Amino acid sequence: MVVPAGLYVAVTASAGEADALAGWAIPVATDIAFALAVLAVISTHLPAALRTFLLTLAVVDDLLGILVIAVFYTDGVRPLMLVLAVVPLVLFGLLLRLRFRFGWLLLVPAVATWVLMHESGVHATVAGVLLGFAVPVRRTQDGSGSALAQAMERRWRPISAGVAVPVFAFFAAGVTVVDSGTLVGQLTRAVTVAVAVALVVGKTMGVLGTTWLLQRFTRAQLSSELTWWDVFGLAILAGMGFTVSLLIGELAFGTGSDGNDQAKIGILAGSLLAALLAGVVLRLRNRHYKRVQVGEELDLDADGVPDIYQTDKPPL
Repeated sequence: MVVPAGLYVAVTASAGEADALAGWAIPVATDIAFALAVLAVISTHLPAALRTFLLTLAVVDDLLGILVIAVFYTDGVRPLMLVLAVVPLVLFGLLLRLRFRFGWLLLVPAVATWVLMHESGVHATVAGVLLGFAVPVRRTQDGSGSALAQAMERRWRPISAGVAVPVFAFFAAGVTVVDSGTLVGQLTRAVTVAVAVALVVGKTMGVLGTTWLLQRFTRAQLSSELTWWDVFGLAILAGMGFTVSLLIGELAFGTGSDGNDQAKIGILAGSLLAALLAGVVLRLRNRHYKRVQVGEELDLDADGVPDIYQTDKPPL
């Protein structure tokens, strides 16, 4: 988060456009859905460890992006509405833990939380994050049945992926080319260049550098089956910022403004370039990934659980 934001500030400051600094947080987010879509398109057999790393990175990035929205892009907070929003939020969590049988009625406290959060002056996306944290992730006490979070994710995934994301993308990604009258002219503007550079270069440097520091100064170690080239590919892919980045750009510059149009072009250009570069880097190792995948799926005793996840078994 720090590296891409710092790189954005450096590029805009060197261009002498003080107003552009408002968009410093645009490149902090990683779009989970689009990053996974790139992996599907290039048909790479990415090992489970790398997929988990990418998902964790994207989730943390988006949470940081939402936190930035709540702290830096919120004006005129109304404390009473903010306190009232806690009431339906707590009710939502209690009903889930009591395994409330009429699941569709959970929409009532969920929507109430969203409305009250919006009326408080804090961006309503924060309500979505808090509602997500309220969903239990543990299985039932006897170990049977799936976790409630997993069940709800399966239920709502079609609506989220098939309706919410496309609708948001349709309304948020429209770009109006102004001032220069040409797309080429917009591509050279300070905000456009800063966003694209921060997404592609800044994200790569930040993810790769942070990962190296973690394995250098903590007990975390890179798997013997992976190399830093693999981490490099995922670091580039993390530069795909779309949904949250577009939202931050709109909040930073205002809907329909010249700055927002530049931010949109920068996000689209940077995300596309990150996808192309990551696709090339990861495809070069795809043959190795296939061999790793065979080992991950090996189940010699045919018990339905890959042997790699059963540490109590003696080594072969």
